[in-house]
Amino acid sequence: MFRFTFPVSQVTTWVFLPPLVTFVLAFFGAMAGVTGAFLLLPFQVSILGYTGPGVSATNFVYNLFAIPGTVLRYAREGRMNWPLAAVITLGSLPGIGLGYLARVRFLTDPRHFKPFVALVLLYLAWRIGRNLLGAGGRPAAPPAAAARVRTRSLGLRRVVFAFDGRDHAFDPRPLFLVALAVGVVGGAYGIGGGAVLAPFCVTVLELPVHAVAGAALFGTFMSSVVGVAVYSAGFFSGGVETRPDILLGALFGLGGLAGGYLGARMQRFVPERPIKVGLLAVLLFVAGKYLLAALG
Repeated sequence: MFRFTFPVSQVTTWVFLPPLVTFVLAFFGAMAGVTGAFLLLPFQVSILGYTGPGVSATNFVYNLFAIPGTVLRYAREGRMNWPLAAVITLGSLPGIGLGYLARVRFLTDPRHFKPFVALVLLYLAWRIGRNLLGAGGRPAAPPAAAARVRTRSLGLRRVVFAFDGRDHAFDPRPLFLVALAVGVVGGAYGIGGGAVLAPFCVTVLELPVHAVAGAALFGTFMSSVVGVAVYSAGFFSGGVETRPDILLGALFGLGGLAGGYLGARMQRFVPERPIKVGLLAVLLFVAGKYLLAALG
């Protein structure tokens, strides 16, 4: 009675399972600037048995539903870092198109990308772990309730913003190049790239996670718009079905919409340290799965 077969993917599952899974992924992911799509993809492949290129597009559909409420919440609370979001978006969008071409033309076996992704995630996990050990075990307090992101200066080599009583700066050029590379991988696997870009901003650029999460999610949303468009069009696919399963993606998205909004609302009450610990655990878990899959 509660089982349903989705028309495009031919996945048969209980109707309550997809939104339940994504509610949990989005609730915790939103606090760190990720949607959980990088964990949703293995769930679709391994649990639901959805393995065609359309699974990547369906992941993008999930992001379209899951992210807007979260970004809106961050924007309303003044924690949207728009210059950071712009750099991430401008780098990611062309990468998504290149990643799509790689997926449908060359990556019939997506395991070829997994060792590379695993090494990137392990590097970021190492940076987060080193940062946590260097903190001396003292949990940092959450930002002040009135903390807002305020842009101080904009430039091609340096962007400065204020948050929670401190000034922070980053060079947009390396971030643009990383976003471009992540966009290629994300375009192939159906993830917007927040799972890599958020840790990169927190660890390498040393920006506060409370001022990064909204920008990373906005970039993921824009990448997902382009991802859904190119996979739906099916350019250069050679007749392979690349369309997303809209109905399945929407069901995933409903859970993600609720979980992401609540996670964004709760983020300002949570200290930075537990968020980083959770992000570290997820990075290690996904990197381990990718390495095991590549070795197998």
